[in-house]
Amino acid sequence: MAAACTRALCKVGWSILESPAARRSGPVSYLLGNVGVRGSGRAYGTGGFGFRSKLLSGVRGGRLLGCAVLLGGGLGLYQTVKFSVQQHLAEEESKVSGRGVTLTLYQYKTCPFCSKVRAFLDYHGLPYEIVEVNPVMRQEIKWSTYRKVPILMVDGDVQLNDSSVIISSLKTYLVSKDKSMSEILQCYPEIKSENDSGKKVTEYCNKYWVMLSEPENATLYPEKGMQKEEMKWRQWADDWLVHLISPNVYRTTGEALASFDYIVREGKFGTYEGFFAKYVGAAAMFIIAKRLKSRYNLQDDVRQDLYQAVNDWVAAIGKKRKFMGGDNPNLSDLAVFGVLRVMEGLQAFDDMMENTKVKHWYRRMERASLNHEGRK
Repeated sequence: MAAACTRALCKVGWSILESPAARRSGPVSYLLGNVGVRGSGRAYGTGGFGFRSKLLSGVRGGRLLGCAVLLGGGLGLYQTVKFSVQQHLAEEESKVSGRGVTLTLYQYKTCPFCSKVRAFLDYHGLPYEIVEVNPVMRQEIKWSTYRKVPILMVDGDVQLNDSSVIISSLKTYLVSKDKSMSEILQCYPEIKSENDSGKKVTEYCNKYWVMLSEPENATLYPEKGMQKEEMKWRQWADDWLVHLISPNVYRTTGEALASFDYIVREGKFGTYEGFFAKYVGAAAMFIIAKRLKSRYNLQDDVRQDLYQAVNDWVAAIGKKRKFMGGDNPNLSDLAVFGVLRVMEGLQAFDDMMENTKVKHWYRRMERASLNHEGRK
């Protein structure tokens, strides 16, 4: 529509330049026709015929007006073409970076495993739709036999479960150009079993592996030991770091209440569910946090375990690297960032930033995620 308007404007300008009327009478007489040619000076002012003759005289006026309109139309057309090209390039870039897939993420916003997946998607600039799942009824995923989040649907028909499988599968898909998502998913078979409590659990083989050819693997991990290091810290984030979150955000009754106030505001709850979750849930999680503290053999002051874990992470990166991946984040950077990010806005996060050395790395990760630096 904008292009049509600018083209019309150009035609108007050109018609003014070419019009015989513009050549004879100037701009106003062309636009007003014969009005005021005979005895109508009083209608336009007190200057009489002399004023009118000055207003309507000169060939230059018509040409100046035509040039002005033509120039305006040309500038408009330029901006329209420029916008169209930019939009086309953005669409092409999106298609190249994500190979044209449609992604839908089923999540709880405050879940650290869901936050890991979002960190990966945001960093790589992959567009995705979010479906916030009600944590009580879970009606949004009633169609799935897998009853946990995150769940990522690819093109509406391929279902990816487990945050680490989702991330490894997507990374494989982005790097490898000759594999479909269905083919890649076969590299991560599920194993169902029962734990010591008799509860059925599902685990996935190879979930920390990015399945690439040797040349692709050498490109992604150019230095010896990089892949092994990445896998080690991704697993550390799942097996240790994530279990420090609940004991810290529900450490006291006040912190538990503040945490559930945040969860209710950010999550998908009904009015009564939200009230119930905020007060009953906070009390329940305060008790559960104490059990987790005992299960994972945490110190009396669980903050110290969080500080130690975060400082261990920063020490492993070292002073010569910006990220665990070097100059750019790798999958372990994204995993750790995703887990820690769920504490933002809570006292545990503020204490962590103040009492550890993680701040500079964390701010770099924020910028990398916000600017979609993995899309480059």
